[in-house]
Amino acid sequence: VITTRLTKACLINPRQREFIKSTGCSKNLSLLQLLFYNVQKEHRQLRLVFVDIVKAFDAVNHQHILMGLK
Repeated sequence: VITTRLTKACLINPRQREFIKSTGCSKNLSLLQLLFYNVQKEHRQLRLVFVDIVKAFDAVNHQHILMGLK
């Protein structure tokens, strides 16, 4: 229910895989592998950042989140 409401309110990147119905992260892994391949082939540098926000909402009162969604 929350995902449906957020989808209507917010633009979601087509590469988003978390909390939505999709085939999982296999497409993102394929894109990452292709990126690695092209970087190696072209002898270029690559910098990646992975942000883990698993506990991002633990500090926010869930009641406030639900009020904001409503």
